[in-house]
This record gives sequence, structure tokens and C-alpha cells, in this order.
Amino acid sequence: MDRLEYRCVPEDDGLEVLTLLHREFSLSTNLLRRLKVTDGGIALDGERVTVRRTVRAGQVLSILREPDSGKLRRVPAAAGALDVVYEDGDVLILNKPSGLPVHPSPGHFDGETVGNRVVYYLSRTGQNPTFRAINRLDRGTCGLMTCAKNQLAAQRLEDQLAAGTLRRRYHAVVEGIGLPQSGVIDLPIGKAEGVGIRRCVREDGQRAVTRYRVLDEQNGRTLLELELETGRTHQIRCHLSHLGYPICGDFMYGTELMGVEGFALCSRELWLTQPTTGEPLHFVLPDPALFSMLLGGSL
Repeated sequence: MDRLEYRCVPEDDGLEVLTLLHREFSLSTNLLRRLKVTDGGIALDGERVTVRRTVRAGQVLSILREPDSGKLRRVPAAAGALDVVYEDGDVLILNKPSGLPVHPSPGHFDGETVGNRVVYYLSRTGQNPTFRAINRLDRGTCGLMTCAKNQLAAQRLEDQLAAGTLRRRYHAVVEGIGLPQSGVIDLPIGKAEGVGIRRCVREDGQRAVTRYRVLDEQNGRTLLELELETGRTHQIRCHLSHLGYPICGDFMYGTELMGVEGFALCSRELWLTQPTTGEPLHFVLPDPALFSMLLGGSL
């Protein structure tokens, strides 16, 4: 079983296991609860222990990376292309194509989602076939997305996302020119009345902050670099459309491009910390070919 270990030092003598679990492993309440009820979830020198056991220097405290998941909903496996950018024992970084949904949902039960393909890939390579997406992308958005391979990694990556240390930078091509060279869009976003998942800027919405920088302007379109300070549903799409610069091809907030799958928004750059080793990881993709076609006026 895959475990994470900590060897106790003299300064730890007499401390409770619970103290070390919080200090060394930074466990969430939910994950700690699952470890307590899983056989061998928490062990001292290989023996299952309660969190009230005290430790001695030299003893090895260990936890399972993947405790009992209870009634975790399983995503069925389905074969399909998967562009793996990076992989280790904790993390799977993918380059998601435009037009592919992340999760199974009404209308997408046939296996054509990232989740179905990831479960198939993990099963085929002898790994735990559980899909845990950390930063989710809209169906029409392409680019880098992060998946965790176990519960401990998922918790630590979600903590990074909440703290802003798991950072994402996007590129987008929008209709129109004339935006200031850089700026901050600080406008609250909420659900649009009676329009399903569509969002809109509204005073009673949640605070949403998007930073942008103009990279290029050609043929009545603008290439933007964008970073999120908050992570609201459809945040970039909604903000840009509200300003009068909808993303090219965005069927919901602008105008669909006939014959083009998805729209011109790419999760292009990603920073995170490896959840076990603490190693900084950084990934960057080239802009999709669609971007140069849009800026060049061939679409």
C-alpha cells in the first residue's frame, strides 16, 4: 500500500500522533476522519494506532495516501486520447482539447469526457482508477489542467488552489480592439436569471477579479494574457463579454465560429508545488493554431 512516512526526532518524544499528523502532514478534517476508520490508515512502526498514542524518537509514523473513500462516486472508464504533459505518483497534468467536457453530465454519459479517459488510463497502467480534477476547465476551453492521483495529494493541491499558490495563466483571442494595455476587472458575478449555467455581472454576485494584459492586436481582434485572482464559474468569459470583448467562438457569451470546436481560450501556463516533495513545478504550452488563424484573419 502506498504510504507517506515521517521519522520522529528527539524533539517529538511524548507528543501525540494527532499533533504530528497536523504538523507534518497538514491533514484536513475530512481526510483525517477517513484515515481513522481505514484499516492501517494511521500506523506507528507498522502498527495501527489511534491519534492519542504518544511517540518516541526513531519511530516511523505513516499514513495511507488513499484511505477508504466511502461512497465516492466512480466515473466509468472509456478509451480515448489523453495528452499527458507530466506525471508522477501524485499528480497528472493534462493538455485538455477544446470541446471535451471534464465531467460526465446529462448529455455526456457516453464516455466522451476527460474523467472517463483518465480512469481508463489509470486502470490500464495499474494505478488507482479515481478521477480527481483540481482545476476544472469549461468544455470549450483547452490547455493545462491538474488531476490528483490520491486523496492526500488532492487535499494538498486544493489547499494550494485556495491559497493562490497553484496559479494559472490564460491566453485568449477576443473580438474587438482598443482595450487599455493592462488592467484589473473587478466585477461581481452571479447566475443569469432563467438561463441555466450562464453567468452575468450583477451587484449581488460574488466578487470576481481578473487581471489582463494586451499582447497583440490584429484584424479587429486582441490577444490577451489573463490571470484569475478568484475562480468563479465562467469568470473570464463573463468578464470579457461584459466589457464588450467576447472570446472568439464563445457560443454562450459571444458568437459561435462555424466549424470550430470550442473557443479561443487556453489555460496556457501553470505553477504548483509537488504535494509530497514540495518541488516547484511549472508548465507552459504554445498558443493553439486557432489563435494565429483568428489574428491573421483567416477565420
